[in-house]
Amino acid sequence: MTPPVADDAVRAVFLLAPGVQLLDVAGPAHVFGGVAEATGRRWELSYVADRPLVDSHQGVPLHADTLLPALTARDLVVVPGWHIDDDARAPFASSTLAWVRAHHDRGGAVMSVCAGAFALAEAGLLDGRRATTHHDLQDELARRFPAVRVSRDVLYASDGSVHTSAGIASGIDLALHLVAQQYGARAASRIARAMVVFARRNGHEPQESVMLRHRDHLDDLVHRAQDVLDDRFAERVPLELLAREVRASERTVTRAFVRALGMTPLRYQQLLRREHAERLIAAGESVEAAARAVGFDDARMLRRLRSAAAQ
Repeated sequence: MTPPVADDAVRAVFLLAPGVQLLDVAGPAHVFGGVAEATGRRWELSYVADRPLVDSHQGVPLHADTLLPALTARDLVVVPGWHIDDDARAPFASSTLAWVRAHHDRGGAVMSVCAGAFALAEAGLLDGRRATTHHDLQDELARRFPAVRVSRDVLYASDGSVHTSAGIASGIDLALHLVAQQYGARAASRIARAMVVFARRNGHEPQESVMLRHRDHLDDLVHRAQDVLDDRFAERVPLELLAREVRASERTVTRAFVRALGMTPLRYQQLLRREHAERLIAAGESVEAAARAVGFDDARMLRRLRSAAAQ
């Protein structure tokens, strides 16, 4: 029987197919399982399938519940990929795919890894949407579902509440992206650091984040300094204060930043401010108002940063 979920918990339900790829399951599960420690918010993970015992492609049997749970709009359905020989059709009952579709129609989010995109496509959720899958399966996805806008050579694609990722390990990237969307880049970077993976985003996404784009390193001192600057990007944080916050000398902090990011802490904070300002400008704020809102004394520095970014 599916266990009860706490009122304040988010549920991530993994829909398992025969021959499921273990890392497609374990990667996102590890990310979502780390949310509580990183944010204090509870996530409940559960696993469902059309049969009670699912053999993974790697030979490890996985136990699953055959009762599809009632979900709320805040919950997430995850469809990991499965091993494909010649037939990429989703090995799920039509009633199971209808359950996935109904969750989306009620406002819930859905996510696929690798071949899981075929299940979302068969459920009718990818028509007219940007989506991706493993590079070996992209042509087949485009052929079988011509209404899908297949994005090639990307780690993941998000279109509304429908999220798809490429092969195997990219499910970790997409899961981190969803955590960053809901709880902020700092939470995603904490989970990534605990997993000893890069907190990276897809470089082709238009909403690319400075906070995550520059988290592709393993220097804990720099990560802690970035945590301070990410939280206080609009404040004046002199190097002396930053060094005191991370318990290191000013010279050590600067050298570590340059080594890990290729820039100084001040430059990193400027990029954060410009990114936040761009969002305000896109929402209708003037350059002057946006500059003040993100911590600049006037708009001159913001204009210089925007001009340099456009070159």
